[in-house]
Amino acid sequence: MLDTQAALPPAVAEGEDLSLMEDVRLLVGEARTFAQAELAYQKTRAAFVGAETRSVAVLGIGAMVLVLLAIVALVLGLVIALGTLIGPWLAMIVVPVAVLAVAAIMAVSARARLKRMLTLLSSKEDVA
Repeated sequence: MLDTQAALPPAVAEGEDLSLMEDVRLLVGEARTFAQAELAYQKTRAAFVGAETRSVAVLGIGAMVLVLLAIVALVLGLVIALGTLIGPWLAMIVVPVAVLAVAAIMAVSARARLKRMLTLLSSKEDVA
């Protein structure tokens, strides 16, 4: 069972009644304490989120750069490997054309998905 007398001011612990003004003062004091604690908590939380967001961004950009370098190395290796089969000049034409063809297919697919998504979203808004 909770000890209510330990949490109350001395006047209440002794059995005396608090006036309405004293109750309001206590309430305002507790509200101020709570607001200060909440503000400190939110500041700490925002600082943590800021630091973590920066770390995530740096790591994500680093990962994307490494993936890009790996793709460049793969394309270069493909040009060198095909160069022995079809000649270096033809390989330098075939590999970039193939990469651009894959990129074009991906872009057309992305555009179609975007149009489909926008159509679905606009039809949902009209119904609502």
